Amino acid sequence: MFIGIDHGTTAMRFAGERGQFRLSRENARDFTISALSLLCPIDEIEGIALCYSMGDGITSITSIDKVKNRGIISREGAGKYIGGGTKVFDEIAKSGIPAIVLPGLHRGSPTDPRFKVYSHQTSPEKIGIAYEVCHDLGRDVIVSDVSSNTVTLLVTHGKITGAFDACIFAPGNMHGALDVDAIRKIDAGECTANEAFQHAGVNFSLPEDERIPAVAMFSAMECAALRLLNPRAAIALAGSLAPAIAPEVRTLLGTDVAVYDEWSASRGLARIARDIFSGSKEILGLDVDL
Repeated sequence: MFIGIDHGTTAMRFAGERGQFRLSRENARDFTISALSLLCPIDEIEGIALCYSMGDGITSITSIDKVKNRGIISREGAGKYIGGGTKVFDEIAKSGIPAIVLPGLHRGSPTDPRFKVYSHQTSPEKIGIAYEVCHDLGRDVIVSDVSSNTVTLLVTHGKITGAFDACIFAPGNMHGALDVDAIRKIDAGECTANEAFQHAGVNFSLPEDERIPAVAMFSAMECAALRLLNPRAAIALAGSLAPAIAPEVRTLLGTDVAVYDEWSASRGLARIARDIFSGSKEILGLDVDL
């Protein structure tokens, strides 16, 4: 059995061949390795793929025993520290079960150099989603993951081209790019940049009836922008808002759009674990360092 663990914005999701379960990030602070018995007997686990936070401290898919500082440069930045992801990572690391850690995409990653105008492109769990979508739709895909935040990623000929991170372009429910008002509040000392990021989503800026149409428009715009680099790419939506925005995204783009559920990242990570522990040396253009 191979298991994928998704460190999401609000929850940790665990998936294997026989099932799946989730823990809120708060409840994950009490995680022990025995929880994986919900998926299969512990002694049947052959490998685990997991991610942690931004994943900006590593560039390859790396054996957990080679990863320093859980694969991140710093815990400070755009996001909220709770402690659940830390506990899960540390329990997996000390369990002795073979495990690999997924990197995020950043300036050290093998993406199109033009995307490196920004320091960070996406956190690691989106690679799991992309791998799952490529398994279904082929080697040329655009994946827009839409929930608390929105991140959109392009794969061309089976290799990751680049991505738009949550603080760059499209908003989600909770998070988004910092506009002029946010910059003024930061400069005035009314909030930190991280606090502004966490309150830049449509839930804080628009009336309720305008939120879904706005998220749909900006997600479609990210997909359209990435299609400039790969016009034949299939398009998929993932995340909790995917079903709600899919009809409008289809209309705006004039093309079919596949819809994936909240388990696509953890299922994709489980698929990555299976392929790497079966001998794969590269995943979507990312090297493997065991």
